[in-house]
Amino acid sequence: MKKIPADKKFLNNIQVIDIAEEGKGVGKSDDLVIFIDKAVPGDVVDVELLRRKKKFYEGRIQNIVKPSDHRTEPFCEHFGVCGGCKWQHLKYDAQLLFKQKSVVDALQRLAKVDTSGIEPILGSKETSYYRNKLEYTFSDKRWLTDGDMRSDQEMEMNALGYHIPGRFDKILDIEHCYLQADPSNNIRNKVREYALANKISFYNLKNHEGSLRNLIIRTSSTGELMVIVVFAYVEEEQIKGMMEFISNEFKNLKSLLYIINQKKNDTIFDQDIHVFEGTDHIFENMNGLKFKIGPKSFYQTNSEQAFELYKITKDFAGFKGDELVYDLYTGAGTIANFIAGSVKSVVGIEYVPTAIEDAKINSEINAIENTSFFAGDMKDILNAEFIQTHGKPDVVITDPPRAGMHADVVKRLLEMEAEKIVYVSCNAATQARDIALMKDKYEVSRIRPVDMFPHTQHVENVVLLTLNLNQAKTIETAN
Repeated sequence: MKKIPADKKFLNNIQVIDIAEEGKGVGKSDDLVIFIDKAVPGDVVDVELLRRKKKFYEGRIQNIVKPSDHRTEPFCEHFGVCGGCKWQHLKYDAQLLFKQKSVVDALQRLAKVDTSGIEPILGSKETSYYRNKLEYTFSDKRWLTDGDMRSDQEMEMNALGYHIPGRFDKILDIEHCYLQADPSNNIRNKVREYALANKISFYNLKNHEGSLRNLIIRTSSTGELMVIVVFAYVEEEQIKGMMEFISNEFKNLKSLLYIINQKKNDTIFDQDIHVFEGTDHIFENMNGLKFKIGPKSFYQTNSEQAFELYKITKDFAGFKGDELVYDLYTGAGTIANFIAGSVKSVVGIEYVPTAIEDAKINSEINAIENTSFFAGDMKDILNAEFIQTHGKPDVVITDPPRAGMHADVVKRLLEMEAEKIVYVSCNAATQARDIALMKDKYEVSRIRPVDMFPHTQHVENVVLLTLNLNQAKTIETAN
């Protein structure tokens, strides 16, 4: 980063023409690109330049000369400080517009795809209280807002909330969050009150000291509730007191669990689960199917919109009923079980063994007998021997993590030559990269984005890839 001369720090009447990740508007001054915090496309603003990078500047609004028609008033008191919901200042119809634009830009720029036939993005019916899982962090290093620092009162430095962007050791104390429905806010606030009143220490993320680490709340469309408290060390009286308090305060919990995590990171996938009260799971319901959700389970965090996403995936596949389907990155087998009744059989593959166990259980509790699931690294398990044993798929559904598919997996897909590939992605850029690698054999037939996370820049995208037999034969002949 280079220092900006004092006489060039301020620019007037900058037109904001686009919006980028992190909720920053994009402006231009001559050939100068500026990412402007909290600016909205259509704004005209005066800007203070803060940092100079190699190809762009970062700045903040000094004055809104003319507000955009897309601009709206954020509804959350934590907006602008909290790391989530960074598009709250953008009207929801505009959010959808720019999310679809981001998909189009990625597919056109990186994969040279004709996007003229893209189907309209599917918005979320619920734009607040739509998440079924939230994880909060305890910290003895509370982030002080401008208002806090102007106050003459002594500040409570313990916090229960979210990480400040770019600061792993600072936590914003959350009063009300609009992401998860009641009683989520009440549970968090009551737990914090109890901990403060009983002088239970909050975790220090730098020194790795303190008792309370995390609070995880999972809800389901069936109304079932799971609460998990993560402690940093064994202090029997503290654990018993906290868990009894939660049990007495919230009588309708289906699952009350705790974990003792003495590692230096917050992941719980390698930790033992202790059941204090109730069961070690709750159930989710989707289209008549039951899904068992444990503390470590993979499940889409927007339940209602996940149903819409899976319906689109199934529609794109256009099943006739006799297909063998490979479901790659199957997670807990949600898509596999969702489509099982419409096909001959489904083979699901996933890296995480516990997720595969969940997938098998989900088939069992729904009396689904035409699924099989396998755990292993996708690039290793999906080999010629595996395909010979389990059959060549007619349709492949792939829903990889943000990094997309490993090049070896793409190579294997090209070798398998399934008639259709339905590619579900949470990152249009890596999706476009993978599509570009398959363009010699597959052509894009349908595209439809789905908004799973309102008020954020994130967007899911579903693409149907259809095998071009003429191209495939030409390539084989050439080889």
